[in-house]
Amino acid sequence: MAAVTRAAPVPAHELVYEPHQLPKLRSNYGGHLEADSVGWMKETPIETPLDEMRKRFSKDGYVFIKNVLPREDVLNMREAYFKHLESTGILKPGTSPRDGIFNDGDDPIMHAGVGGTDLPEAMDRVNKLEQAHHMPLYLAFLEHPKLRTFVKDFMGWSKDVLITRTMLRHNVPNGLSTGIHYDRIFLRAGEAEFLTAWVPIGDCTAAGGGLMYLEHSDDIGKDMEADFMKRSEQFTPEERISGFNTNMARDGQLSHDVKTFTADVLAGSFGDESKQRRWLVGNYEAGDVVFHNPYLIHGAVKNEDPLGRIRLSTDLRFYEDGAPLDKRWMRFWAPDDGL
Repeated sequence: MAAVTRAAPVPAHELVYEPHQLPKLRSNYGGHLEADSVGWMKETPIETPLDEMRKRFSKDGYVFIKNVLPREDVLNMREAYFKHLESTGILKPGTSPRDGIFNDGDDPIMHAGVGGTDLPEAMDRVNKLEQAHHMPLYLAFLEHPKLRTFVKDFMGWSKDVLITRTMLRHNVPNGLSTGIHYDRIFLRAGEAEFLTAWVPIGDCTAAGGGLMYLEHSDDIGKDMEADFMKRSEQFTPEERISGFNTNMARDGQLSHDVKTFTADVLAGSFGDESKQRRWLVGNYEAGDVVFHNPYLIHGAVKNEDPLGRIRLSTDLRFYEDGAPLDKRWMRFWAPDDGL
């Protein structure tokens, strides 16, 4: 990419860091991560043979695929979402909904997104978030043939099922981001394993609030889940499948402090102690998708985007048709659904 200059500015939705520029990163709480504890995710071109993609997924627990979706289709979805929320004052005056620049003169807590305990108190804003999950353009976006065909081909399924409760969420600069977790915590009622697709809706640099993954951590997630199941033997069935049970943090996350969590995990008894455990991040561009397994530990970087862009994304979970899935998730997200 050409250098960014005052004479030739790059539109906000096109600015990315050069590969060697790994910025300082942090989570909701705790200081910035040390440079040696962070690394880049492996990028996989969409033209890569499926067998090679599957090998990477099996080895790393994720595969970061470039250009799964047409860029303009993704940016159109971004524009529609922020037009929908524009009346809340979330956007900086005079900026385009397509860029999604945060109104930095406002309180980030007042413009929280879906997915935690940080929903805004104003019910009109909460209603806007709920309504966004029903927008015709969003529902069509979820059925995009490029995405759905890729999922079926990658998994070798004759037919896929996308659970209805998707997580269309935004993350404003300096607001609360998603804590550290693995996805199985929240979908314990179904016996079948599932595939998660994290879809950034717009460009998102490494410091822009996107996901970070704890390297080679699916063994830790599996050990944690086995430990939880053993300790929850006396729970009621409802308590056992809840992501908010007494063994979890207040909002179902493992932690909101990456540095402390990493130190505790490395000092603990979960997973293979010989494995390297860096936090992996990416420069996500509109059209990219990250697929990961249910046990890979991940969370969101604190959004400190230099241009003030709001991170927008959706979390999708796919099962094979006919598999015993978590039926609690077969309804649209609602702020009081307990999930």
